[in-house]
Amino acid sequence: MQLVKIDPRLLKENPDRTRQSPSSPQADALMLATIQAVGLVQPPVVESEKNGGNGYIIDAGHRRVRLAIAAGLEEIDVLVEEPSNDNGAMRSMVENIAREPLNPVDQWRGIERLIDLEWTEDAIAIALALPVRQIKKLRLLAKLLPAMLDQIALGDMPNEQQLRTIAAAGIEEQSDVWKAHKPKKGDTAQWWSIANALTKKRMYAKDASFGDDLAAAYGIEWVEDLFAPADQDSRYTTNVEAFLGAQHEWMTNNLPKKGSIVDINNYGQPVLPKKAEQVYGKPQKSDHAAMYLDRDGKVKTVHYRLPEAKKPKGKDAAPSGAGNETDEEPIVGSKPRPDVTQNGLDMIGDYRTDALHDALGRAPVEDDMLMALLVLGFAGLNVRVDSGAGGTFYAGARFKRHAASLLDQDGKLAFDIDTLRVTARSVLIDVLSCRRNASNSGVISRVAGDAIGADAFLPNMGTEDFLACLSRQSLEGSCEGTSVHPRARVRETRAALVDHFKDGHFVHPAAFFAPDPKDLAGLIKHGEVADDDDRVSQESSDAPVNDVVTDADARRRDGQMPDTAEDEASGDEESAYGIAAE
Repeated sequence: MQLVKIDPRLLKENPDRTRQSPSSPQADALMLATIQAVGLVQPPVVESEKNGGNGYIIDAGHRRVRLAIAAGLEEIDVLVEEPSNDNGAMRSMVENIAREPLNPVDQWRGIERLIDLEWTEDAIAIALALPVRQIKKLRLLAKLLPAMLDQIALGDMPNEQQLRTIAAAGIEEQSDVWKAHKPKKGDTAQWWSIANALTKKRMYAKDASFGDDLAAAYGIEWVEDLFAPADQDSRYTTNVEAFLGAQHEWMTNNLPKKGSIVDINNYGQPVLPKKAEQVYGKPQKSDHAAMYLDRDGKVKTVHYRLPEAKKPKGKDAAPSGAGNETDEEPIVGSKPRPDVTQNGLDMIGDYRTDALHDALGRAPVEDDMLMALLVLGFAGLNVRVDSGAGGTFYAGARFKRHAASLLDQDGKLAFDIDTLRVTARSVLIDVLSCRRNASNSGVISRVAGDAIGADAFLPNMGTEDFLACLSRQSLEGSCEGTSVHPRARVRETRAALVDHFKDGHFVHPAAFFAPDPKDLAGLIKHGEVADDDDRVSQESSDAPVNDVVTDADARRRDGQMPDTAEDEASGDEESAYGIAAE
């Protein structure tokens, strides 16, 4: 490698360059201003022209060369590399990724270029420090309509689930759907609507009872679902008719004695013969088996029992004392009663809740355990948080991932204090938000930010975008303490402030975390109301002040809960801790 000076106009572009999507005008303007001020900071990488040419081909730095010409530079420094076997494909891709992340379309094009040069997916993943699974995902873009790729190159990217659905459809289907849902110029595509129009029913290999022989006979080709967990069999087919046919043939070939194939009703339940009684326990030899396909195409089996034949009367009746085959088997009544009824399970849930609340109110718990239990509490099914944090997490998955980091393989709490601190911070990041939408935590987030000094992390607001949101009075108030004096026109004052704060740090007073006294008073008032309610409730009770009457105690008095030895000692324990359970 050597450093030489050359006229940038003599350099030739590489037609196989990695970054083909045009950069934004703002980014070009910023780089042009930098080149005009200090020149090229990083020389472009070139290599000698092959096949007898005496020029240079650009490997990396097409944009720098183009803007250097626009800046009027007569000569620039370039790094001359030895010609590579892959025409600089990997070097160009690494250079671009290190400088600025490539959009997915350019990444895919670069990967396909390397594949054509006989690079393996594993080798590309190692060279780019990416998982092999990510390489496979990007290669799905090869199955997308070119018009969709143009939209994605603009930065409008579908999520993983939508990309998987679209890539599974044929090009003709994609073309028809794209014509119906094509966005207007400058708008983003409704990828959810496009994916919904291309959604096909999937039948998974893990649900198939048949083997490879029947799969081949019915022409079933399995497709790998690259977005599924790595430890699961994620193969699927959209040939629903062939899948169900193979399942049905497997059931026919594997019917047990006294077995039959039945349909399902509108509720997905098997349709059994009239007066048949389904067996939920261990079936007897005389019971029948019914095989059916559920709504997911899985083979299911249920057992049922037909009623006993009625004994004939009159002359056809069997003589007294004669043995009958039906007498040899016991008469089975209705389905067995479960160990605990639904009402019993409801009572168990109440008992557990009371015990949990009593333990949280009175049992000694270390601070680190309290912090861990708070993390677990946010992961509960009854908790819903409109988070202001990023990421695609649905329902309770946002907090379950935090709770899982504190559990061992047996599901027991096992953590070190550093892991607990990181997890607690992550939970608070997901919960607290000051955004002006559904995720706004209100005055709580302001109090929290003020407590931990979040004011110091506020960005520089002395920008054109933010100052344009201020009134004349507020804008002129922002000039106090600076060398900027209010101008006759608002835009002139704003431009002067932007120039003044471009290398400084300005935070508007309205952005500080200190909460409004009125909002803070309202929050404090809620605590006073709660204290008054507790005092009135305690004075109206017949129990002494130090005695605590829990919901469990009330049910014991009503006869809904058996007395235990703990009842006698509950008053002493509650007095010792001085804490009233809810």
